[in-house]
Amino acid sequence: RLETRLSRRRLAVLAVFSCYSLVNAFQWIQYSILSNVFAGFYGVSFTQIDWLSMVYMVAYVPLILPATWLLDARGLRLTALLGAGLNALGAWLKCGSLAPQRYPLTLAAQAVCAVAQVFILGLPSRIASVWFGPTEVSTACAVAVLGNQLGTAIGFLLPPVLVPNTPNDIDLMAHNISIMFYGTAIVSTLLFFLAGVVFEEKPKYPPSHSQAVLQTKPPEDYSYKQSIINLFRNIPFILLLISYGIMTGAFYSVSTLLNQMIVTHYEGEEVNAGRIGLTLVVAGMVGSIICGLWLDYTKTYKQTTLIVYILSFIGLLVFTFTLDLGYLMVVFVTGGVLGFFMTGYLPLGFEFAVEITYPESEGTSSGLLNASAQIFGIIFTLVQGKLTTDYSPRAGNIFLCAWIFVGIILTALIKSDLRRHNVNSGIMNLDVKAVSADS
Repeated sequence: RLETRLSRRRLAVLAVFSCYSLVNAFQWIQYSILSNVFAGFYGVSFTQIDWLSMVYMVAYVPLILPATWLLDARGLRLTALLGAGLNALGAWLKCGSLAPQRYPLTLAAQAVCAVAQVFILGLPSRIASVWFGPTEVSTACAVAVLGNQLGTAIGFLLPPVLVPNTPNDIDLMAHNISIMFYGTAIVSTLLFFLAGVVFEEKPKYPPSHSQAVLQTKPPEDYSYKQSIINLFRNIPFILLLISYGIMTGAFYSVSTLLNQMIVTHYEGEEVNAGRIGLTLVVAGMVGSIICGLWLDYTKTYKQTTLIVYILSFIGLLVFTFTLDLGYLMVVFVTGGVLGFFMTGYLPLGFEFAVEITYPESEGTSSGLLNASAQIFGIIFTLVQGKLTTDYSPRAGNIFLCAWIFVGIILTALIKSDLRRHNVNSGIMNLDVKAVSADS
């Protein structure tokens, strides 16, 4: 019988990771929600400000395979420290860009934060699997993803409050931006040191039978190249790879262009645009936790994923056709409903992928899912931004609705084979039989 035991350190690991993931997500959205403010401050176009968000997506795609190889070859601790350290470095570089002529420097700083994201987004499922037991693994993954969502929520809420639009007083604007930049740098540095103290490669005892089985395999039996080949031969995973990319890419696009959509119909409502974004993400955080708890209880991965996908499609349709009614309260409500399902979908994709690809590395499957999301995010943001500028926000949102409908069809085609759950259940049943025989 394989001995399993839960470590008390697992909660500290999860908390520290969630916090520095939060800061990284905050740095992603802090420019986009103030696109008109930063466009005026740096004297650049809205498209150039959009690139401060899209650089996160662009950097992820070429770097994800080296990053997942590093996670598998060198382990969780080094990958976590790289993510936290680069996040702090990018935040300090931004502090040097507090002048209207320094857009290239703030773009370079944001690129460093984007590289940090490569070492962050793929870790939730790895942390959950390595540190948490089978009855809490989905909830732990949801909490780890929630940290990133909370960072986006704070990124929607706090920057409009800290940096009000003062186009006639650039010095005051620079002072307000400096408060945001220096505060972010200090917090991210503290979290880097905490990560160095808290993170370990793995607990002393495996938390589940599936992890115990993996740890009995000699390291020389593992091939990163073969793992990638196995994943791309797995048809259910390929379908999930595309459908996850569509949904998450649509969320990235909506988040990046939210300020432009709101101020198009509600001029001068930058602060409320941030509050609507906050509502969208906070509702999604609630959705993530509920979905995580539901998965731990039912293990109905495909059914839950498909239902949430369909409800996200309906939510985006309602948001699209009520955006221009002239009532901000309606936008708050429809944005919250959209966020509950669209953002709540994110941990579902991670955990579903781990189940249908076990015993392949969680970091590799999650990394490929995120790479797909970044590719679709870049395409969707560029196309939706063009449609929004040339026509209207409705045209851009209808474009996303069409793609999400395609994602529903792909999700319905996935054959669910819960490999990790079956391993845990099978070994547990053997243990029960052994105990009965001893009695």
